[in-house]
Amino acid sequence: MAGRGSVRASGNFNANQDAEILYKAMKGLGTDEDSIMKLLTSRSNSQRQQIKAAYKTLHGKDLVGDLKGELGGKFETLVVALMTPPILYDVTSLRNAIKGAGTDEKVLIEILSSRTAQQIKDITAAYRQEFNKNLEEDVTGDTSGHFRRLLVILLQASRQQGVQEGNIEADAQTLFSAGEKKFGTDEEQFITILGNRSTEHLRRVFAAYMKLAGYEMEESIQRETSGGLRDLLLAVVKCARSVPAYFAETLYYSMKGAGTDDQTLIRVMVSRSEVDMLDIRADYRRLFAKSLHSAIQVYTEYLSLSLHSAIQVYTEYLSLSQYSAIQVYTEYLSLSQYSAIQVQWGKKVFSQPPIVQVLPLKKMREACNFHHRYTSTMTDKMRRKKSRKSHCRIFN
Repeated sequence: MAGRGSVRASGNFNANQDAEILYKAMKGLGTDEDSIMKLLTSRSNSQRQQIKAAYKTLHGKDLVGDLKGELGGKFETLVVALMTPPILYDVTSLRNAIKGAGTDEKVLIEILSSRTAQQIKDITAAYRQEFNKNLEEDVTGDTSGHFRRLLVILLQASRQQGVQEGNIEADAQTLFSAGEKKFGTDEEQFITILGNRSTEHLRRVFAAYMKLAGYEMEESIQRETSGGLRDLLLAVVKCARSVPAYFAETLYYSMKGAGTDDQTLIRVMVSRSEVDMLDIRADYRRLFAKSLHSAIQVYTEYLSLSLHSAIQVYTEYLSLSQYSAIQVYTEYLSLSQYSAIQVQWGKKVFSQPPIVQVLPLKKMREACNFHHRYTSTMTDKMRRKKSRKSHCRIFN
């Protein structure tokens, strides 16, 4: 099935006009986040790059820099991702996964197992151009063992083409002998076959393996391997079967349990929005009996991230001239409970841990925008107090 993106190029596109809309959305006190989101999600990435160029021509300023200055939190992360060219976004994600203490293996696995051979080659070239570094050297310097070897094979982007009919049964037998048939596991055989055969060939091998071993390939990998290698082998197998189904499962687990894996959620939604998001949505419903849209709404209800509207601060407040003191009430989500934090103008009264600082009056005016249509999501406690007090729920 051909990839089908949910974000497409706008038919009536005018880069200068869009640049002006974004400029006005950020001009003055407050920021019109809804306008920013509606515009950016209705333009293709190529069109966003044209808007960025037009913005600099018209206003002599960097659009992404201005967006970063006006936004914050997960909404800023989402918008910056939308404004980044696809290959550069992958390159930056890989660089961030490698640099610093520790390695984010999840990002390496997701990108290197799901991208096409040409995309991998483009990523490698762009990585060198952007950071003046060799991606393979950076990956090998941060990983080890069989996990590293398979990553290096994937970075070569040199899978065999087509189906080798005469090797299907032999590959299935080799995999069976390397795992289920013996005591211990010959990881080298799994790495060689799964890392070098074409996806079309592998799908035929998986069917032959099932007849031979009585197990799906994923079941054997779960039993025979562990750690990063297991996760990478599973990703390779799942992507060989269906890339959209792999990402549907990735999204599901990014939202499973308490809280969400926001970075994965943003990365997948942005990177696949023009590629195969409609197919991912269909596979999500098939696999998990619910729509992806409703799942995201449920799991991001109490977070700053929303694909349609990211509200960082929504509030109601009375005229400052009527009161000598401004009281701001917020709820802070800790690991175990909610802590109410009170901030009084002129003095500070904190419960533990202190996370709110008294803001200058001008900044408070900028922060507090009227979002009455979101009042229904306030807690009962906040509703009872809204007659005379200012209410703020701040998400960081």
